This record gives sequence, C-alpha cells and structure tokens, in this order.
Amino acid sequence: MENLLVKIAKQRFANPTSQLVHFIDDKNANAILNDLDNYPHAYVLACLMDRQIKAERAWAIPYEIYKEINSFEFGDLEKLDLDTLKTIFNQKKLHRFNDTMADVFHKAIILIRKKYNGNVANIWNNKPSSSAVVYKFLEFKGSGIKISTMAANILTRQFRIPFSDYYSIDISPDVHIVRVMKRMGFVPENANNDMVIYKARELNPEFPGIIDFSCWEIGRNWCKPKIPICDSPYRPMQF
Repeated sequence: MENLLVKIAKQRFANPTSQLVHFIDDKNANAILNDLDNYPHAYVLACLMDRQIKAERAWAIPYEIYKEINSFEFGDLEKLDLDTLKTIFNQKKLHRFNDTMADVFHKAIILIRKKYNGNVANIWNNKPSSSAVVYKFLEFKGSGIKISTMAANILTRQFRIPFSDYYSIDISPDVHIVRVMKRMGFVPENANNDMVIYKARELNPEFPGIIDFSCWEIGRNWCKPKIPICDSPYRPMQF
C-alpha cells in the first residue's frame, strides 16, 4: 500500500500550477528568482547561499546584490571582483559568513562563464538525467549534496523542468524534514541524516525527493519543535 505522504506528493507533482514559486515575500525578488529564462543565475546563486541562515534571508541575497549594482544581467555581475563582493556582503550583512559566501558567489559567477558560457540554464536544458544535474551543482564551491539535491529537486518538482529520470534526487534533510520523518515514525529518534535519505529512497525509489516539500511544509507550519499544532488540518500549499 502506498504511503499517504508519497501519494499526496505524487498528486501535487501530477497537477502543476501556474503560480510563481514562493521563495521570499518580496515580490520583486521573487520574480527574478522565478525568471529562469532571463536570470537562471539568480536561482543558482540563491541556492548556493542557502546554508546556516534562514532560507528567506539566503534567497534574498541575489536581489540585494542587484539593488547594489542596479542590474542583474550576467555581464554586469561578471564585473564584480571579489573585494567588491566582500564589501557588499559585509556592509549589508547578507550572510552569517560574509567573506566566505562572497567567495562562493564570486567563484560561481566564474564557473558559469567558463563552463556554461554565461547561461547556467545549460545545466538543466535538454532533459538531462537527475544524476547529471546533481553532479553539476556539486561542482560549485560551497555546494554539498544537500544543496545540490535541493536545487535539482526544486527545478523539477516546482519549476517542472523535465529530467530523463528522478532517481538521484534525494530528500534534503534539514531540521524540519528530519523532525517530521522522526515524529511520523519513518525513522527512529536517534536517526542520522543518511537514515532519513535512505528511508525516503525506500518510500519512493523512482523519486525519493518527491516528499521533500511536503515534509518541510508540515515541519515549518504544524510540526513545530516545541508546540506542534497537531489538531490543525493539513492544507497543502500550492507550488
């Protein structure tokens, strides 16, 4: 019998919505992050920023850079040297680790130019395999398996970018997802992140990461760390 969480996730995946993907509340920043045709680098750079700070703060960083240089054309981003980026990051306090993440941002721009001729959408164009997409994200400095699988997962699950398969898109075990997987009894209380990943593979081998968003949503809105709202009905958000 198919798990209910997997069933809900599959229904969502089968019924796409025309709504913008919601990353942050700022509508202008959100519009840029959703514009994969003109600004695919905004999405990739935001993914790389998403570690050790709140997601909303991380996803806002590309737009904060845009406001400083009044452009988000890739050619204008290329003009920013590392010292300038470090100054912007530190003055605006964009991240918890400003110098480090400025370097990640800068090296990503260099890689996008050298390997993708300035168009990072070439990572996911032409229906690649999921393993190829995850691997290419891993080539960016600062992108471990968690960020790389998250980036690939959002592309296919929320932007509906077609891949030839979804086997290599794992769940990305952040604090919300791990908490939900434990409380729902999928893994024991002492489970580590690898156990969470492999349990998701067991639940839905052809696309393990399909349950990622539902688990995150439940953890963020209802299955809270200290006072869970267990009696509130689960109303899935659109993506």
